Amino acid sequence: MRFVIPFLAIAVLSGCTEYFAVEIASLAVTDKTLGDHVVSVVSGKDCSLVRSESGLSYCVEDEVKIAPAVHCYRTLGEVDCYRQRHPESDRYREVGLNDHNHPSMN
Repeated sequence: MRFVIPFLAIAVLSGCTEYFAVEIASLAVTDKTLGDHVVSVVSGKDCSLVRSESGLSYCVEDEVKIAPAVHCYRTLGEVDCYRQRHPESDRYREVGLNDHNHPSMN
């Protein structure tokens, strides 16, 4: 909503009501400006100024994912996670990609 009032004021004052009406509608419905739609199509990414204003990266695909530095192994009845690989890692297989595990650092 904080985006609507400034755009509406500019539209009324400048006489470009059609453009700004489409801009506001686009922003209200998709959380993207018309420029965001162009950038998204050209880059093949999902980009939005609304994301940028909320402290995230401009494009979803550019968001930094921090991989946890844990190594998880299935044990009797649970999954145990450690900061270092198991010394006998050739005998034990790690569970998944480890980005879904909640390490209980042992």
